[in-house]
Amino acid sequence: MGKLLSIALSFLILFQSLNLELGDLAHIDELLEHAEYHSEKYGDNFLVFISKHYGELQKEHSQDHKEEKKEHEELPFNHHCCSHIYTDFVLNHTGIPLLKIRPVADLTANFYYLDNYSSFEKFDIFQPPK
Repeated sequence: MGKLLSIALSFLILFQSLNLELGDLAHIDELLEHAEYHSEKYGDNFLVFISKHYGELQKEHSQDHKEEKKEHEELPFNHHCCSHIYTDFVLNHTGIPLLKIRPVADLTANFYYLDNYSSFEKFDIFQPPK
């Protein structure tokens, strides 16, 4: 069960790193229908279709065929992810003066067991461990 869970979490991390969503898998049928439409109308094979919708021909195709804009928005893997990482790096040559602190003296005390209770008879259960 533990291995199955770790494999499932590994696939989840893989899909998230590839920016895949479950909603994209639901729209696969629309991708295939639109690819079939391109094959019938324009004679495009699947690689040209992918290039027109996800590759280098995307800009030209979207400008030439604005009537298909609604179908293009429903295609999977068409979401745009934008993440910005701001990193500040300051190079400053002025040194920060270190505080001169005296080391704290090591004051370790010797602790030992002292039996403050005495009785005539000492039971074994009340004795410290040996």
